[in-house]
Order: sequence, then C-alpha cells, then structure tokens
Amino acid sequence: MRSTSNPAFRNLPNSGYGSYAGFQPQAQGYQQPGPPGYGGYGAAPAAASDRPMTVDDVVVKTAMTLGTALLTGIITAMAVLGGSISPYPPMIGGLIVGLVLSLVIIFKKTPNPALVLAYSAAEGVFLGAITGVFEALLPGNGIALQAVLGTALVFITMLVVYKTGAIKVTPKLTKWIIGATMGAAGLMLVNLLLSMFGVNLGLRDAGPLGIGISLLFIGIAAFNFLLDFDMADQMIRSGTPSKWAWYVAFGLMTTLVWLYLEILRLLYMLQSSD
Repeated sequence: MRSTSNPAFRNLPNSGYGSYAGFQPQAQGYQQPGPPGYGGYGAAPAAASDRPMTVDDVVVKTAMTLGTALLTGIITAMAVLGGSISPYPPMIGGLIVGLVLSLVIIFKKTPNPALVLAYSAAEGVFLGAITGVFEALLPGNGIALQAVLGTALVFITMLVVYKTGAIKVTPKLTKWIIGATMGAAGLMLVNLLLSMFGVNLGLRDAGPLGIGISLLFIGIAAFNFLLDFDMADQMIRSGTPSKWAWYVAFGLMTTLVWLYLEILRLLYMLQSSD
C-alpha cells in the first residue's frame, strides 16, 4: 500500500482477501494470516460472514461517525451559547478524551466500532465547545454553519477531484503531502513551545500572516483527503474485510477535524477584522 500522512491509515491491513488479510493456500489447506484482531498468523479461517469491504460500507460507517460528532457538537455548542455550561470543561475534556481514544485506536490496530464512535463523540464535544465560543464572539454571523458548509464543500470537491482523476495520487505527490503535513505539525509545535515562553510568532493572529497560514493548512488538509481516498480505494479493491470500514471512517474523521478547525479559524479572522 502507498504511504499516507494520516496516522490512522498507516495501521490498516496491507491488502485483502487473497493477500495479507485474505485466504492463503497452505500445504494443509486454507489459513488466515490477517491483521491484528482479525485472526493473526496461524489463526483459523475468517468467518464466511466477514465479507470484503465495499464503498457502501465506507459511506455508511463514515456517515455514522460524522453524524455522532455532529450531534454531540450541536448539543455542546447550544449549551455553551445558552450559558448552561462553561466552554472550557467540554473543550479540554473533549480534546483529552479524543486524543487518548485516537491513540488507542491507532496502536490497538483493531477496527472497534465503539471506540471509533466514542472518539467521534469526544471530538464533537471538543469542536462544539470551540464553535460555541466563536459564535458568541461573532453573534449573528452564522460562523458555525459557514464552517460546516465550507468543510463539506472542500470534502466533496476533493472527492470529485480524486474520482475524476483530475489529480493523480502518485508516489511523488504522496511524498509532498506527507512532507507538507509533517512540516505543518512541526511549525505548530514550535509555535506552541515558543508561546509558552511568551514568544508570539503571529502565526495564529488575525493578520495577513495568520490568514496565510490558515489558507496553507486548509490546502494541506484538503490534499490529505486524496491520500485518504486512495488508501480506502486500495482496501476496497484488495478485498479487505468489511469491518475495517470503521478504521477508514476514523481516518477520514481525523482529517475532517483538522480541516474544520482551520476553516473556523480562518472565518473568524476574516470576519473579526471587518
């Protein structure tokens, strides 16, 4: 499988039925050497009901994941705007819980629906709290709806770009996207460390530099969707077991969270300067 900058997809099975996750002809019959949690080397053959993944599996699992995040996000945002809760507990709690669950999912290397949905719920709480704060800072602007629509537009656009082949996911492009993503993460880490010592580089301020950085990060996040789509496509073509569609949904969710945050920040910087 091709490399990806998304840490979730790096742990996906390398192929499906007839290969890494599939039935292999052995001297004593069929044996299943699938991914961790799916049998393992020397395990018994997979159940016949565990069919290969399809596009519908990915769509349904992704819709359930996003729906969970959207529901908890709306509830949290409304609670923050209504003044019934402070934004900081759900913001910090959602961030920590989401981070812990994402690490468990990534390192456990098992497509667990409960963990994926719990991660989505935590991210929804985190994003909802932040969205409530931005809505309160810019009352009447509808910044939350704009951010949701902007995120959906970027997602759909990149899906069309991938499906039409307008941009091919080549090894060279993959390396560029991975490098750009690592560079963005490194830049934010440096900015965070310096801010702890009172040094402000202006990367997140509402100015030309901050707006430029947000636009750059939105572009990088958008191109990450191409790698995510390509990885999911390879899994479907190779016959990876259908339960791994939950892992695909988790991987897409991590990119969507980053994209939404950057679009929300960009909209705030543009509208607060009016």
